[in-house]
Amino acid sequence: MKVAAIQMVSTGDVADNLAQAATLLAQAAHAGAELAVLPEYFCLIGRHDSDKLALQEAFGSGPIQDFLAGQASQYGLWLVGGTLPLRTEGDDSGTHVFNSSLAFDPQGQCAARYDKMHLFRFDNGTEAYDESRVLQAGSVPAQFALPSRDGHRWNIGLSVCYDLRFAELYRHYAASGADLLLVPSAFTHTTGAAHWEVLLRARAIENLSYVLAAAQGGTHPSGRQTWGQSIVIDPWGAVLAQQAQGPGVVVADIDAAALAQRRVQLPALQHRLL
Repeated sequence: MKVAAIQMVSTGDVADNLAQAATLLAQAAHAGAELAVLPEYFCLIGRHDSDKLALQEAFGSGPIQDFLAGQASQYGLWLVGGTLPLRTEGDDSGTHVFNSSLAFDPQGQCAARYDKMHLFRFDNGTEAYDESRVLQAGSVPAQFALPSRDGHRWNIGLSVCYDLRFAELYRHYAASGADLLLVPSAFTHTTGAAHWEVLLRARAIENLSYVLAAAQGGTHPSGRQTWGQSIVIDPWGAVLAQQAQGPGVVVADIDAAALAQRRVQLPALQHRLL
């Protein structure tokens, strides 16, 4: 199956971001991708964390969700919409949203929803982030099944950015049969330079799974700098394709037979004790 990680440099202009995403998704579809994944915050990286509150949508209804459904059905592909802000239930204040990753099937129907579980906090004295100021953490992992054109039924685990540091989430997916792990992200340049690739390769190796990470990659109008390096990694930890910075489409073929062979050669998932 051919997959595509979409790399963007999103701005504070939603219309501009959706246009950028549409152009890149058209390229992915033209390249033959059956699955395309947008990065975290593909629809908006504003000057302030609270900017996303104005865009919040109720699950199942809203212009950003309509855009994703329309793109999936237009190109007949599976589309994972990075993340977008979804309204929390029972919170009338509107001060917090879920950072949600939605998967759409080729008919434009939502097949899965994952609310980011781990909220990023970082302060090195020069730059500081605390997602809990505007985000509400999710509590439930989410997977979906994708029947590819080659006849394989891919079991896909959803995650977002900072989740990458919590190996137990991916082990849960592997134990539940996942063979492809998705990590739409907006890693900071600082943490990305230090840990991005090594963490992604570790998640692939320890779970004998493919990993696809679609990232924000560049300098945003707010001055925030994201690491980029959108990447596809095989179950042996080898990098199949990647792009350093700037908007683009990272395309790679993933092979169910090769994955099965690796799991037979090294049956580590069967040797787990905990």
